[in-house]
Amino acid sequence: QLQLVESGGGLVQAGGSLRLSCAASGRTFSTLAMGWFRQAPGKEREFVAAISRYARTTNYADSLKGRFTISRDNAKNTVYLQMDTLKPEDTAIYYCAASSLSGSPMSAYDYFYWGQGTQVTVSS
Repeated sequence: QLQLVESGGGLVQAGGSLRLSCAASGRTFSTLAMGWFRQAPGKEREFVAAISRYARTTNYADSLKGRFTISRDNAKNTVYLQMDTLKPEDTAIYYCAASSLSGSPMSAYDYFYWGQGTQVTVSS
């Protein structure tokens, strides 16, 4: 059974940065593509970023390119999301997820394990 635990969320002022972490256990991490999704109040869950098993490919939501960076450390079984120049509209619960597919999937339907989420709040 794979377990994913997110951390690093919190309250930050607009223009600030946060780095989210997602630690995985229970399955060989390097066999999994990893993704980040977010869900704001009253909105549907949306794709943020994804990274392939050995970080050869990444994908980002078009609106977030240049501000968010996904990375992973297979030795630490951890995936990261560096978020810079944060805006109030980035406020959401951020979820990491794992996929057995190759590449860096962008659809939530391609992910079979999800973390509990971490709250990110950006104040104006």
